[in-house]
Order: sequence, then structure tokens, then C-alpha cells
Amino acid sequence: MIPVSSWGRLTALAHQTVAVNDPAGIADCLRQSALPGVAHGMGRSYGDVCLNPGGTLWMTAGLDHLIAFDDVSGRLVCEAGVLLRDIQRLAIPRGWILPVTPGTQMVTVGGAIANDVHGKNHHVLGSFGDHLISLTLLRTDGQVLHCGPGELPDWFAATVGGLGLTGVIVQAEIQLRRVAGPWLDTETMAYAGLEAFFELADASEADWEHTVSWIDCLAGGQGRGLFMRANPVDAGPRPLPRARRLTMPFVPPVSLVNRLSLRPFNLAYFHLNQWKAGRALAHYESFFYPLDNLSQWNRMYGPRGFYQYQSVVPREAGLDAVREMLAAIAQSGDGSFLAVLKTFGNRQAPGMLSFARPGVTLALDFPNHGDRTHRLFERLDAIVQAAGGRIYAAKDARMPRALFESGYPRLAEFQKYRDPGISSGLSRRLMGN
Repeated sequence: MIPVSSWGRLTALAHQTVAVNDPAGIADCLRQSALPGVAHGMGRSYGDVCLNPGGTLWMTAGLDHLIAFDDVSGRLVCEAGVLLRDIQRLAIPRGWILPVTPGTQMVTVGGAIANDVHGKNHHVLGSFGDHLISLTLLRTDGQVLHCGPGELPDWFAATVGGLGLTGVIVQAEIQLRRVAGPWLDTETMAYAGLEAFFELADASEADWEHTVSWIDCLAGGQGRGLFMRANPVDAGPRPLPRARRLTMPFVPPVSLVNRLSLRPFNLAYFHLNQWKAGRALAHYESFFYPLDNLSQWNRMYGPRGFYQYQSVVPREAGLDAVREMLAAIAQSGDGSFLAVLKTFGNRQAPGMLSFARPGVTLALDFPNHGDRTHRLFERLDAIVQAAGGRIYAAKDARMPRALFESGYPRLAEFQKYRDPGISSGLSRRLMGN
């Protein structure tokens, strides 16, 4: 038994870890493990969806083989432990790209499927599950299921966004999309007020594939921020930017994100980027994954770790709900310099428990200050629930069960597909044993 943490570093509880490296031997590995277990890739989920305290973790990062790639059709077959980064670096020089990726490329394909991750282009291309042709699922009783939108579609819908609870994802076939190269035509605009954010989001959807906003969460309920949008562009051959990757080398004794640092940082970040606003050419890595340039950035929150709180509320309630949340955060004095506000398109989710839905989503990081932080979350929960919204399970470590049940109306349907040999901290907390 060894201590294992997720990306939020809130706990380091004991787990039995079992390396899963050989696809041919996975069934034996699961059968010989102490059950229940759960698959664990890179551990980049923030809460306990990838943890199983006191139980088994099947460490799947060793399932990292690219099996087949057709550079005519853009179809890729790979094992579930392959990193999104490695797919991008294989495919982009060959004229293809992953259609949807989250804010880090240091996640596995299996994790991307289990959490049905989304990116900055949901209004155009939906979520990760929308681009899966098929997947191979291994149940703990040894049953192997091959499913996709046209084959065992109910199992497919349960597994996409299914939080790793329907079985161990072993392999996937993904449809990539054409791209001219690694470059994006970007535009950054400063805005004042949430009404201005929604106007920019609405005006950008028709002509811009990627849209996202940083918002100053301490500026009060009105909000101010930086709206960024981008389109892939053929920029021709040009030198790639020099990699400037740094590492947070240690865990400070207290969080570097605190009441003394937040306001000056947010103020400086807003005005610096307001001054630099306008059109620019950007490499895909710097636009999509800016935090990947600072390895182990989660250490900056100190020994107590941090929470991420990401909600989505329906569009018709979005303005009032986001305003209320920002006012509550500003009043608390706590906050985040990693505050992201964006809209989701009017698309049906591929998974029963997929997070993305039509509406507006706000994501923020909060240092763990114990009861004080939880009191703030209770206020935010009440706003989200009253608006008919939901919390992202991949980011969650403390959501009340009632909010989970109200936010995911297909939960009862999903329960039929759970694997009785799989359990996680999150599943026990929100769904029972």
C-alpha cells in the first residue's frame, strides 16, 4: 500500500497499485487483484474520481502503444494509456489533430473518455466522446465489450463520461480532423461586465472555432476579463517556438495563492494582457495548454492542496447565476487567478454522465482553507442547483450527493452498467457501494 494523490493534492491516502502494461494480460491482472479497483492513468483529475482509498488502482499509463494510424482517413487506434500529447505530436505534422482536448495534454485517452473531456470549441465539435469510433471495454468478470455509437450504443453512452465505473477501457479508435499545421490565428479582447462577455461569446460562435475567457473573480458580480478566440490557420513553414518549460520545484509551506497575492496578480494580469490585446499567431500548445509549461504547478497551493470548482448552468440562467457566484467569491475574499468562463454549444452529450451541456461554465481553483472554503462552496452549490446546473465530477472532491443526483438526470439509467468490481472514492461518496 502506497500513498496516492490526485492533481488537487488534497489527500495522500493508501492504495494498492498494480501496473497494467500488457494488453494480453489485463484480464488476469484484474482477476488476481483485490477488488474493488479502478483504473488510474496520469492522475490529472482534481478530486477522487481517479482514487480508491484503501483499495486497488490499476495503473494504466503503461498501455501506451499507438496501434494503427491511417493518414488518409485520419483514423487512429491506440491503447488507453496513450497521452493526448503524443497523439498530437504524431498527427499534426501529418495533417491531423485531435478534434477536442482539455486544458492539458498530459492526460490519457482512457481518462479523456471516462471524463468525456471538453475544450474551447464545444460549440463547434462537442466533447471528446463525439469523435470516438469505438472503444474496447474489459469488465472485471473477464467479459470484453466492443462498443461505439453503432455497436452496443447503450454501453458506449454509459462508458463515455462514465467515470471509469463500467469497466477498464483498454483501447479506442478515434477520428481525427484535418488541420493545416500547428498554428492558430488568435484574437484577445478585454471586456468589462458579464453582458459584454456574453455578447462576445455570441458574436464569436459563427466565425471562431475556439472561444474562452479569463475572468477576474475578485472584481465583483459585474466581472471583467479577457476574451480569447482562435481559428486554425495555414501559416506556412516557420520555426517552432522555443520550449520554455519550468518546474515548480517544491511545495511551499503555505499556499502562494492567497488574499495577499490574488488581487495584485489579477490586476496586473488583466492590465498587461489588455495592453497586448489584438490579433496574433499562436502555436497550438501555448494556446490550448498554457499551464503545461509549468510542470507541477499544483504544488503552488501548498501542503493542504486545492479544489477546483467547475459548474455549468443553462444559458437562460447564466447571466444571473454567474453574477451571483462571482459576488459570493469576491465577498469571501478567496478566489482564483485560474478562473475560466466559457459557453457550451447547443449539442446533445454523447454520454449518460457527460458534463458538458448547453449553457455557460465557470471553473475556478481555490486553496484548501478547510471549513472556510467549504462554506463558500455551499453558497456556490445553492446558486448552481437553483439555476438547474451541475458540477463537473472530474474536478470534484466534495459535491453533495443531492446536487449530483439533480444535475445528472440519467444517473438511474447509468447505474445498470456499473461494474460491481469497480469502485472509487467518488462513486462511494456520490452513488454508494
